[in-house]
Amino acid sequence: MAGNFQTLPGFRDFYPEVCAARNYVFETWRAVAQRYGFVEYEGPVLEGTDLYKKKSGDEITKQLFCFTDKGDRDVSMRPELTPTLARMAAAKQRDYKKPLKWFSIGQFFRYEKQQRGRLREFYQFNCDLLGEPSPAADAELIALSIDLMRDFGFTADDFQIRLSDRNAWTTFAEGAGVPAEKLTDFLQVIDKLERESPEKTDEKLQPLGTSLTAVREFIQAGAPASGPLTEIIADLEARGMGEFLKVDLSIVRGLAYYTGAVFEVFDIGKGMRAVAGGGRYDNLVDLIGGVDMPAVGFAMGDVVVTDLIRETPAANSRLEEGIARETGIDVYLVVADEAKRPDALALTQRLRRNGYRTAYALTAAKVGKQFQAAEQQGAQIAVVIGQEFPIVTIKNLALRLETTCQVEDFDAEFTRLLLPG
Repeated sequence: MAGNFQTLPGFRDFYPEVCAARNYVFETWRAVAQRYGFVEYEGPVLEGTDLYKKKSGDEITKQLFCFTDKGDRDVSMRPELTPTLARMAAAKQRDYKKPLKWFSIGQFFRYEKQQRGRLREFYQFNCDLLGEPSPAADAELIALSIDLMRDFGFTADDFQIRLSDRNAWTTFAEGAGVPAEKLTDFLQVIDKLERESPEKTDEKLQPLGTSLTAVREFIQAGAPASGPLTEIIADLEARGMGEFLKVDLSIVRGLAYYTGAVFEVFDIGKGMRAVAGGGRYDNLVDLIGGVDMPAVGFAMGDVVVTDLIRETPAANSRLEEGIARETGIDVYLVVADEAKRPDALALTQRLRRNGYRTAYALTAAKVGKQFQAAEQQGAQIAVVIGQEFPIVTIKNLALRLETTCQVEDFDAEFTRLLLPG
């Protein structure tokens, strides 16, 4: 039936105010990454399915939007970016000085159950540092993630970095008798520890040679911090970021390619899942591209971080300011005399060339309605052009200031009224 089309489950329509909120998140991601010296890159949204099957683990391959294309190739919409990054870095690594500090903001797709903070289509910030094995690289990424959250308006009361080490679990698994070929399965069970019932978790652990009781005792006891983990913590404490850190062995990250320290940015007190996460993956570039290149990275999705922003007053206030900036205008040209419309159009284009977001009534309208439109669109300045032209009136709507001037003096008077004092 005509008019009955709906958005597919897990996908979104971005109306202007929603798009403005998304762009605010993008701009914050980009600004912080660039402050840390990272450069932007991008990969294709469609890849051969084998790239994801190779080393992302069964968890991710079960969620692929995959199909056979017209060239009879098995392809998938990208569910994550790290395998693409590994492929790209291996192919061109000789062309760049090490370490590579790259970030990307792109769209991703996972066919999974919709839930709070998780959709089938989402945008994600990916930030990776390749070619540096030192724990200093891990600390740099964690520091960046902390500054991201702070730039959004969050404080230490709102979020925490939960830091762990996959090697501690590898040692536990070996001691518990978990078969080497089942290590990935074991780590995925641990990754879901807080999201699944104790009964279901224990049911999965028993065939692997261990139990929920043993796992919980291991977490509670806390394995001694490894050398790399100790260095990461010391590095972040030196930056004054120690208050954001908590060592938590229940964090393992579900993807198969992690090899060392892992972390999650976790909100405090709002019952949500991780806002971001990542860790060290020293073998993936070699496995995919045949180049030995240690790496560490993390990702943050737009859905969950925007939800958290909306629920946190200080952060939401910043978001609303960003939306107002993007959806509003700077100047509104009020045409008080239709005979002077050509002059109004000329001044409109002059303002736009000077970088001001400028609007006007496309057709004749009462002056009162034009001023109403100026306020509705958030204009700071209204410029009135009427029968007195070339004399124009400039009004600062926010400060209720007003002046008149000859059009040849417009630029100076406009600037003076825009920035009074």
